[in-house]
Amino acid sequence: MAPIPLQRDTVQRPGTTRAGGAHGPRLASRTSLPGIPLAPSAARRFVRAALAEWTGLGVPAAVGFSDRLADDAVTVTNELVTNAVVHAGTTVDLVLRLEDEGGDEPSAALVLEVTDHHPARPVSGDEPEPGPEPDAAVAGELPDPAEYGRGLQLVATLADSWGITYRTGLKTVWARLPVDDWSAPPTPPDGEALRRGLRAAEILAPAARRTERDDAVWDSRGAPAFLAEASDLLAGQLDEDLVAAIAGQLLVPRLADWCAIWLETEGGGPAAEPRLARVWHSDETGSEPLRTALERAPLPLPAGAGSGPVAVPWPAHPGAPAGQPGEAEGARPPHPGGRDGAALAFRITAGGRALGTVLVGREGVTQVPETVASLIEDFVRRLGLAVGAARAYTRQATISRILQRGLLPSKVADIPGVTSSLVYEPSDDGVVGGDFYDIFPCPGDRWCFVLGDVQGSGPEAAVVTGLARPWLRLLSREGFGVGEVLDRLNRLLLDDAMEAAEAAALMVAAAGGQQLHDGTQSRFLSLLYGEVVPLPGGGVRCTVASAGHPLPLLLRPDGSVRPAAEPQVLLGVVEDVAYESQVFDLVPGDTLLCVTDGVTERRSGPLMFDDGDGLARVLAGCAGLPAEATAEKIRRAVHEFAEQPPDDDVALLVLHAE
Repeated sequence: MAPIPLQRDTVQRPGTTRAGGAHGPRLASRTSLPGIPLAPSAARRFVRAALAEWTGLGVPAAVGFSDRLADDAVTVTNELVTNAVVHAGTTVDLVLRLEDEGGDEPSAALVLEVTDHHPARPVSGDEPEPGPEPDAAVAGELPDPAEYGRGLQLVATLADSWGITYRTGLKTVWARLPVDDWSAPPTPPDGEALRRGLRAAEILAPAARRTERDDAVWDSRGAPAFLAEASDLLAGQLDEDLVAAIAGQLLVPRLADWCAIWLETEGGGPAAEPRLARVWHSDETGSEPLRTALERAPLPLPAGAGSGPVAVPWPAHPGAPAGQPGEAEGARPPHPGGRDGAALAFRITAGGRALGTVLVGREGVTQVPETVASLIEDFVRRLGLAVGAARAYTRQATISRILQRGLLPSKVADIPGVTSSLVYEPSDDGVVGGDFYDIFPCPGDRWCFVLGDVQGSGPEAAVVTGLARPWLRLLSREGFGVGEVLDRLNRLLLDDAMEAAEAAALMVAAAGGQQLHDGTQSRFLSLLYGEVVPLPGGGVRCTVASAGHPLPLLLRPDGSVRPAAEPQVLLGVVEDVAYESQVFDLVPGDTLLCVTDGVTERRSGPLMFDDGDGLARVLAGCAGLPAEATAEKIRRAVHEFAEQPPDDDVALLVLHAE
């Protein structure tokens, strides 16, 4: 996957007046990143590039940047952006500021601000003024880790101070890191430019520096805290590649210097090769060489290996013969400094099935401590559950999409004298939706149209849809009128529901009288059904009936809007119902709009889209527009009504008389 292109805006402006009347210069760089797994990597590159640019400007505080400050800034940024991506999933705004503190003793600080746009965030008190001042949290006062993740503990450790600021629809986490090398010795003027250039290059491409790891932190408190964080971050992820990406960031550098994750190809059979889904290295320059080394030779993991750790050979360097560890002459080592070390492999399993493999490596050691290996094993078990859940969701979503395509017509008929436009957007929940549509010709120069919404979703809704569509076509082509079609469809649904109830009663009797809960639901639906007959002088005659469905709206060329049918009871609920139809002419310039409740009941907080005749107001603004433009304008209005995407199927049909 290609890296995210970065757009960086850098501003240099005078600082505000400080104590004693001193003024300190202020630098600021900002960017926006999409809420995807690549965002943390892009944020790290952004911070290093900004620090290098400021160093090149010759600002005294920037020239004094230390390696430790650059590493801390990158680490804090990684944690904050990862938190924003995982917990909010929105666009992330990143601001990096260099502030000269002024005063008698010169000092400076780097201030990082990471803002997400989650619409459901609470607002704490009055809207705060911008600036790096604590608002909802201060160092040492961690918020609930279930919401923000335990990565903020690392931020609290590295930052001089940090906090959270809430605004309407926004949450900003900020951290302040003091510049610890302000008093760097001056450089002679003739070498100043060269020194700045070299320092900038070091920041952009830092030399490999070992991070001393303290394995003693994985005590009776540290290990459970890490596993709890891992469970929080992995749970609920519905894409196995995103699960692998999060797992890599959790393992490196906390427990290993690098890791690689293979995932088995689902349904590929025993001969299918696992794919290398993720490679993560504590030094970004080592990721690609490591991937190259791992792709050259299969992972040497015994076939009978379980979930426990298995010691494996250190990966061969690129250019070395396959299966022979060590560095070939002139080859670039996959790890900074060319250090060998200890590597362990763990099988990813869930429900007794092998789902993949995790390989971790520690450089410069002969073996991984037993406590760390045990902790990684526990982590891989949680990873297996997450991958298994993601795959189950993917299978369900795939089956639902195939079933949905089979339940909907491959194409709809064209009606003479009428242009039509159909919008159908199933909700993205991975299950079959309850909305369906159809337009089909009938004998006698008639065309029929249908827009329905089955109660519920999933297999139960699919059963009703699979029954209702062919029944409607059969009854319509047999010559029954609009009201009669609904009468007979209602009785068919009730008969089918009665058969299901009798079958359930027999199951109860067979079980010794114990009540069984099989999830059987009443099979009822709302339906808008209409018949169109072309008129000799242009336009068409419409006959429509609405059974518990949002009423169709008729738009005249002058912008007036009125309902085109009367409300009636749902189908499949009451047995003795005589459905009635309404007849009207659709003359050239008229538009008929039919929608499901995914449009009318679209929510934004306590409000619904059709409150106060909201749908009619939007339709009135479509006077004079063709069918396709009308459908698009209404679709856009539905989406823009709330920040979050629709949580129900959205279906609408527009008929415009030519």
